[in-house]
Amino acid sequence: MDTSDSLDIFNQIHIDVARNATDDFNLFHDRNRWRRINHNPFQGPIALGFQLESLIEHKVFLYRRLHNENVLIRDKNLHFSNYQFSFVNAVKPGQVVSVDIKPSQYNEDPETILSNRIAVKSGGALALLGYKKESKFALFLPNPDIPQFGALNQHPDRSFISGSSFFLKRKYISISNAKNFLCGSLVEQDAFFDPFKNKAIFPELFPCSLISSALLEKAVIEKHDFERNPLVYMSHKISIDRINLAQLKSGDALYILIKQIPPEERKEGIGHSIVSPYHYQCYGLMEDKTILYRALISLAPLEQILNSLKQ
Repeated sequence: MDTSDSLDIFNQIHIDVARNATDDFNLFHDRNRWRRINHNPFQGPIALGFQLESLIEHKVFLYRRLHNENVLIRDKNLHFSNYQFSFVNAVKPGQVVSVDIKPSQYNEDPETILSNRIAVKSGGALALLGYKKESKFALFLPNPDIPQFGALNQHPDRSFISGSSFFLKRKYISISNAKNFLCGSLVEQDAFFDPFKNKAIFPELFPCSLISSALLEKAVIEKHDFERNPLVYMSHKISIDRINLAQLKSGDALYILIKQIPPEERKEGIGHSIVSPYHYQCYGLMEDKTILYRALISLAPLEQILNSLKQ
């Protein structure tokens, strides 16, 4: 099912709104500073990865509603929403974006999973490929290994927690930022927020999108050179707890924990030949340490990606 339409075009204003809503200061998205990136092949700013995924989230929501699958999700207690995407190419301002959602696949053994394969094209070229899955349990990092840190609000923001390898970034959730993120993602905000109906439902990928700013701030502390060694997303694997998401309110603190991990061994698939050390476990914890989301995030140096394309 191709859910594209003529209005699915990211302009620079959409990129600016999305990056400001999430505090994403990556040079790749900056209308001026993209020129500072060493050997930048894109010749201009590009859309945010989470911005594109937010559009996918809404397209899948419409697909689920059309096929009455939200009833199945509720009746089968599919509490977790899972995203698994590989980034293939950049999405540039002015390009038409098409989202192709394949027919749903349902499997109840060993665990209930509703799955759709998704392909996104931009300017006619493949930009992203992966799956959206609904499940009873988290498909990624199902057994999180998070030490007992005590009260997270007692630890300094934007710092490594003493005695651990976890970096901590504290963000505060706001409806205004979520609305702006949706607008930047070409998503109608009334689907989530309506003050006349007292409706305030945070989209799944908005709190996850704050991972980008946390990774960037971690890199700043580590004195990473964003101009000489730019990094781009290779893949996202994210599991979001819908029950916990429903409890999220404007003004709530979100504690993002990031830990660098060894790369996964990949023998096939997109980017399998790129060996990069930039792989992370990421957790979004609420004030009571309840896990809102868990994610495996992989990046690679732009130079390695360009070299792999020449081979």
